[in-house]
Amino acid sequence: MEPVNDDTSWVVTEFVQAELGDIRRTERLIEIATVLAHRPSTSFPEAFAGSRAGLKATYRFFNADAISSQDILDSHVQATLTRIESQPVVLAVQDTSELDFTSHPATEGIGPLSNPNCSGLLVHTTLALTPERVPLGLLAQTAWARKPGEVGKRHTRKQRPIEDKESRKWLSSLEAVIEAAGVCPNTHLISVADREADVYDLFLLPRPPNVDLLIRAVRNRRVDHPEEYLWAKVQAQAVAATIEVDLPRRGKQPARKARLTVRFCPVSLQPPKHRKAEQLSCVNVWAVAAFEQDPPQGVEPIEWLLLTTAFVNTVADALERIGWYTARWGIEVLHKVLKSGCKIEHRQFETADSIQRCLPVFSVIAWRILYATMLSRALPDVPCTALLDPDEWQALYCSIHQIPTPPHQPPTLRQAVRWIACLGGFLGRKSDGEPGVTVLWKGFQRLIDLATMYQIMRPASLKQKKFG
Repeated sequence: MEPVNDDTSWVVTEFVQAELGDIRRTERLIEIATVLAHRPSTSFPEAFAGSRAGLKATYRFFNADAISSQDILDSHVQATLTRIESQPVVLAVQDTSELDFTSHPATEGIGPLSNPNCSGLLVHTTLALTPERVPLGLLAQTAWARKPGEVGKRHTRKQRPIEDKESRKWLSSLEAVIEAAGVCPNTHLISVADREADVYDLFLLPRPPNVDLLIRAVRNRRVDHPEEYLWAKVQAQAVAATIEVDLPRRGKQPARKARLTVRFCPVSLQPPKHRKAEQLSCVNVWAVAAFEQDPPQGVEPIEWLLLTTAFVNTVADALERIGWYTARWGIEVLHKVLKSGCKIEHRQFETADSIQRCLPVFSVIAWRILYATMLSRALPDVPCTALLDPDEWQALYCSIHQIPTPPHQPPTLRQAVRWIACLGGFLGRKSDGEPGVTVLWKGFQRLIDLATMYQIMRPASLKQKKFG
């Protein structure tokens, strides 16, 4: 893949196409995003320290009813589509996360979360990734608050149409993927989601030939086969392969390797019994099962049963589909960065609408950090100018090597990213592997300060060379 590389600022690339009704609003958006990208984890007063006018303009921008969060996000989506159209395969991973604003009870428009004692917003994001896990950007994002009266309606879900349920979010994401497919007709897009997305309506939604689904099953659906049910149908298949996968850290469980047996077969899913009156058609998909046989003691075994509309004719196809599913963790990392790195839940606004306008800005900033992390793994040998501007990589080099003058040639992307991670506390030992998002996040904050000071203190010869 080709890295993102622009001659000005990545912030401009992501937000310059925002149509906010007035060019001055777009310019203000770029100014705000630039400042916040430099100090994403600080409060607004800290980020705009020394600029009272900038701080007031920021609050005024996010409180403006004339500006919608979708208008802000659309510019980034257009930039994302530009990156997608050169890729043969793109995974559109979708997931929901809770934003907890319980500590800000005065905020109007927030609602109950899964914990009835907490309140906030839910955000559903669709992130485009390459199969190598490089995030290309967001394709869609929606945020909403549950109404207090709607809590506890789970028992009525079978009686309500999909339009009246939160599960409509899965279809909305797929619709955004289908729209992207129209702009990128030569790219094969796969909508990837976890068990909550096992919704029959999702499989029924018409799709163009270059869009497929990959959903982890949660229901033991009836199938049009002698085995009668999905799990029995898959378990009846012979083991096709045994693989080892890396599992990320989960809560108190450390990262580990899991050995999985793989089975696959085509299946015909029957519609739910309670929807018999709708006369829905059966859905033909492939099932790929990856089950862990000998998990560590006290650890719940991995049981992935994946349903996909992408053909699975060979073992290689089945292993590729499993690889696509494991890329789903990228969306969880994005939401983690949004909360931990950007401190989105610490933002204090009077209304939920203002939070929703703020959300796409910080989501794009979070994407940029994740992009830096994964790009260096996918394209380690390209020049670091794919990610850093001259002042940044030169300041980084001089700081790491404790010298006043940088070399003429920039280092590789992998080397520069490891140096940035060292600024954030990465030790770089042989056993440490590649740096993660957290140390890179901290390192980027230090790099910004280094680059600012470097611009001030840079040798006059270099300044003359740059500015003529």
